[in-house]
Amino acid sequence: MLSMTRERLVTAERLDAEEERQNWSLRPTHLDEYIGQPQLVQRLRIAIQAAKQRGEPLEHILLHGPPGLGKTTLAHVIGNEMGGQVHITSGPALTRAGDLVGPLTKLRRGDILFVDEIHRLPAAVEEYIYPAMEDFRIDVSVDSGMHARSITLNIEPFCLIGATTRAGLVTGPLRSRFGMTHHLEFYSDEDLHTIARRSASLLEMKCDADETLALPARRSRGTPRIVNRLLRRIRDYAQVHNHGLVNAAIVEEALTLEGIDRLGLDPLDRKYLKVLGTTFAGGPAGIEAIAATMSEESDTLEEVVEPYLLQCGYLTRTRRGRQLTQPGAAHVGVTIAIADASLFEA
Repeated sequence: MLSMTRERLVTAERLDAEEERQNWSLRPTHLDEYIGQPQLVQRLRIAIQAAKQRGEPLEHILLHGPPGLGKTTLAHVIGNEMGGQVHITSGPALTRAGDLVGPLTKLRRGDILFVDEIHRLPAAVEEYIYPAMEDFRIDVSVDSGMHARSITLNIEPFCLIGATTRAGLVTGPLRSRFGMTHHLEFYSDEDLHTIARRSASLLEMKCDADETLALPARRSRGTPRIVNRLLRRIRDYAQVHNHGLVNAAIVEEALTLEGIDRLGLDPLDRKYLKVLGTTFAGGPAGIEAIAATMSEESDTLEEVVEPYLLQCGYLTRTRRGRQLTQPGAAHVGVTIAIADASLFEA
């Protein structure tokens, strides 16, 4: 299967730990260096300045949005701005309430506790964290069985930053305890061009013109993680084939080799559109039928492939199944009948 045998460069998810290590050198460290998300940056500037003036920790923050948009990066930027240390954990790693005792008792005043995938916190852990967020205290159980008792420990005032790609799965009681909640939007081509310019400088890439860096930016699906990944592949290709000089032709050759077209679609995206356009005559078709035809998992198509195709307007979801749009059909060179407007009625 394609998704099993070919690494998807245009996925917004982390590919591996090595990629994450390489990305650290490209990440901004302060708000002045942070590109994009202007409303969030403005809100953070005000909140950080006010907290510093009062000598208090920053209020708890919930960041939600698609992967690859910089939630972890923002946590470290906030930590640097506040002069505190960032401690990282994740919802799946916290299986019992006791797993929080260590991280919470290590916090110093003004530190940041960053919890990724916070929507996956077990109920027992979630309830345990409430008094820590509200009153900066935790109850620690000692002994067990009928003689079990607990002691209350005060912890240093801290800021909890929760990150999630599934905001709807964050429970109401947990959400209500965050003082600031913000949805991260996809980045514009202009912002991605600016990010590409900064990253290319840090990677010491030799480019013939600034406009050259706009080419990978436009294919990055609104996601900084993807533009940085493409830049590293372009740099490698240029080093081997053009003595390290990056120009428009080299960018086109490098991305064509990786199967990435002018809109950032890869072979799996195009295969989905083509199967829907040819085998199912443009649809509507059920996701299970499409997945079986492609020899893919339906969850992979729903969570990895469809979101960007919907964003591009190449695909619609109707009450009868998936429907290919005329622009989507034209992109993969198939002809379909005009969709019946009644399919889109509520």
